[in-house]
Amino acid sequence: MSSRLIGIGVGPGDPELVTVKGVGALRAADVVVVPVMDGGERGRAEATVLHYVPAGKVVRVVFALNERSDRARREAAWDAAGERVSGLLRAHPGGSVAFATIGDPNVYSTFTYLAHTVATLVPGTVVETVPGITAMQDLAARSGAVLTEGTEPLTLVPVTAGAAVLKEALSGPGTVVAYKFGRQADEVAGALRETGRLADAVWGSALGLPEESIRPAAELTGGGPLPYLSTLIAPARRDGTRGGKL
Repeated sequence: MSSRLIGIGVGPGDPELVTVKGVGALRAADVVVVPVMDGGERGRAEATVLHYVPAGKVVRVVFALNERSDRARREAAWDAAGERVSGLLRAHPGGSVAFATIGDPNVYSTFTYLAHTVATLVPGTVVETVPGITAMQDLAARSGAVLTEGTEPLTLVPVTAGAAVLKEALSGPGTVVAYKFGRQADEVAGALRETGRLADAVWGSALGLPEESIRPAAELTGGGPLPYLSTLIAPARRDGTRGGKL
């Protein structure tokens, strides 16, 4: 029987936002893998998982999650993580290994790279995913920001791709969500100002955790860097008419 590798989205940090299906998959798995940085500190995925499964079932696997410039080092970490998880799959033939990722496993997740590597190392492995609540959904709920109405488009931009990509999206008609913008907060504030989108925008970090912060984007100006995983929502321009975008 083929073993299964299951990517499970555990949400942005609030353990109550893990889906019922996600909890069931975590508990049914033989092993639950959680990604950690090479410093070994506990990440949000691990902290969330420990609300639902015993620590003895959790395996920490190092990813170069904070590596952006050294491609060789990053890929070496991916290879090592793939080898580690492949070993766990071989140790549980016909069983399942879960990989817990914050947010959703198909949205900017390390699970994508892991699954690609494991598929090569352990041919025949069945790869599955369980969707999770994303940071943009949680921030919208906590801040009252409406993501989309009627025919409005929704654009998701990782600011690690550059502020120019964000500015182009902000020049469009719909809602723009920016991920991973904390280290470029000043540039993001400038892009919002230049495109006339600063007034209605909101940002948040550590959603659902004791250190949660949700603020108007106007407060970004001159404030310096924010937590790396900060999320921003710049709602579409609306005139207040009900159903005006239908």
